[in-house]
Amino acid sequence: MAPRFTERLRENAAAIWDAQHQHPFVRGIGDGTLRLERFKFWVRQDYIFLIEYARLLALAVARSPNLETMTRFARLLSETLETEMSLHRAYAAEFGISPVELEGETAAPTTRAYTDFLLRVATTGDYGELVAALLPCMWSFSEIGQRLATRDAPRDERYAQWIAIYASKEFADLAQWCRELLDHLGAGLPERELHKLEAAFLTSSRYEWQFWEMAWRMEKWPV
Repeated sequence: MAPRFTERLRENAAAIWDAQHQHPFVRGIGDGTLRLERFKFWVRQDYIFLIEYARLLALAVARSPNLETMTRFARLLSETLETEMSLHRAYAAEFGISPVELEGETAAPTTRAYTDFLLRVATTGDYGELVAALLPCMWSFSEIGQRLATRDAPRDERYAQWIAIYASKEFADLAQWCRELLDHLGAGLPERELHKLEAAFLTSSRYEWQFWEMAWRMEKWPV
């Protein structure tokens, strides 16, 4: 039996994803040693990212090939806007950051580059490329959360909550559904078309690593 297309993607991205698991930001969440200023920076930047990711999901709804896919992406869009972003707003409130400040945050270079890439693919690529580009975000977060959840929970409740959310079955189910959709979209495509999907997946995977690095270095525009 031939392997799933997404298994091929995961295998080809293995070095990138392993680098994510080993990144000091991710490891710092897992053991509770991450400096709080870095986490605050991540909350601010990820909130800006999620706004643009929601636009990507809205495009996925609009371009869906059938009602079932449209409905699932619409639910995912709602979960992102209401549930995931609410978590960020709760973190921000604890840090004394208002919703207005969150929305007015300047996107760091990596945040801007990643979101611009996603929206470009969503508007100029085919539907398979769109799905391939958005998959690494939810799939890698689910994998990271599940791996961290196998260890002792960090004492910092904020980090423990973060792990619990991304390790949840509900989040894993979303990633699994998106994988199945991409497998379906890739079925029967010629190799040249599969390479386009793979390129989108690998680029997003690299940006996922770069996002952790950005938060770790608290990246700013140089000028």
